[in-house]
Amino acid sequence: MISFCIGIAALILGYFIYGKFIEKIFVVDPNRTTPAYTKQDGVDYMPLKPWRIFLIQFLNIAGVGPICGAIMGAKFGTASYLWIVLGSIFAGAVHDYLSGMMSLRDDGCSLPEIHGKYMGTFVRQLMRAFMIFLMILVGVVFVNTPATLLNTHFTPNWNIYIWVVIILSYYLIATLMPIDKIIGKIYPVFGFLLFGMALAIVAAFIYHRPHIPELWEGLNNHAYTSTNPIFPMMFISIACGAISGFHATQSPLMARCMTNEKQGRPIFYGAMISEGIVALIWAAAASYFFGPDSPVQTAGLSGPAMVGLIANTWFTPVICVITILGVISASVTSGDTALRSARLIVADFLHIEQKSISKRLIIAVPLFLVTGTLLVFSLTHKEGFEIIWRYFGWANQLLSVFTLWSITFYLAIENKKKYPYSYLLTLIPALFMTMVCSTFIIMSTNTGLQLSAQWSYLMAGIVTLFCLMAFISWLRRAPNSTSLRS
Repeated sequence: MISFCIGIAALILGYFIYGKFIEKIFVVDPNRTTPAYTKQDGVDYMPLKPWRIFLIQFLNIAGVGPICGAIMGAKFGTASYLWIVLGSIFAGAVHDYLSGMMSLRDDGCSLPEIHGKYMGTFVRQLMRAFMIFLMILVGVVFVNTPATLLNTHFTPNWNIYIWVVIILSYYLIATLMPIDKIIGKIYPVFGFLLFGMALAIVAAFIYHRPHIPELWEGLNNHAYTSTNPIFPMMFISIACGAISGFHATQSPLMARCMTNEKQGRPIFYGAMISEGIVALIWAAAASYFFGPDSPVQTAGLSGPAMVGLIANTWFTPVICVITILGVISASVTSGDTALRSARLIVADFLHIEQKSISKRLIIAVPLFLVTGTLLVFSLTHKEGFEIIWRYFGWANQLLSVFTLWSITFYLAIENKKKYPYSYLLTLIPALFMTMVCSTFIIMSTNTGLQLSAQWSYLMAGIVTLFCLMAFISWLRRAPNSTSLRS
């Protein structure tokens, strides 16, 4: 457990040291009035207590990503520890903090508007459509997952569509209601539950003393490395446990409720570090069951199935049930805010005010009709859920690429005089994730072009190099306006 303990310590130190450094680079202004006051509407823009905002942000971005994603990443061996720790500190938390603060500075605007401001009108329009589609995919995934878990573990004699209708109905209500009425009240409870699940696993480590693999015992233990090379597959699998484009779609929700810019580091950077800690705990637990000392056969088990295995092996029946309910709540609390984000993205670019319930319904109803249609496909088609999950995973990481590039342009423009080279802090993660996503879509046998590893790395390298050359060319023109087209 030495590697695990060092990883936890590194994440905590990363928040206090690197997080403070990133905060300094952004140049926080505690005297600036936030949109929670300047645009207060009693629905989406309203002041909330900082601790509530932190727990809501943590639940929004978590979902089952730091649980199932970390479990699937653990199949690749202890290399997953490195990516969770380093990715969270230097990529994911920086991505979440800066995108959230950029939204806060710009009246809590949605993510596509940030992309458009720094990368041009074409990117803005592209990201509007892309992000609405991604939010619908998130809604589908996070209805299907909890409905399946509830039906399997608690009501095996029910028709699964009963749970689908119940969860989707809740999503509609949560999407339409003011943020303080449902989300602001119940999310903090679920947040403590998610932390409690992670602490229960740590307690199991201490009580059962399982052999948690160390870094030096083998970085890659995946059984199918010939078809699932660690690069890029592990970086797509872990996703939310290290960096996730979905996180930046949730940050504007909280930017509209913050009362001071100094709250940004604990809310945005801190929530990502907290998610990294949860992911590392689940990855460590899964690495034991995937390892040679495992008491059971785990080949072919999915993420939710592994959650059940870990809970049933180490916990009492009561704690086991609480753990499964925690995973379900993590799914539900990301699905509803994803669809809420979709509503706000549409409202922003169509300039439809959201204070009246009728205007919210005009946007929400079509979104839910599309979500319901895809849900039926995911439940009736033989590989429906797997198809939607694969595209969701890749689209999620692709969004992080666009967001990292937008932040890089922002730093190059806004910090040109005070911190002229601050753009390097996000340029490096942007290039890395560009390489990851390009390699995946070229190599993947399920969703991509199915080319060989050699050709995939070569072509992805060319794409990444092109992006770097384009940025350098743009940088030499020394833009003075906040548009890539300048």
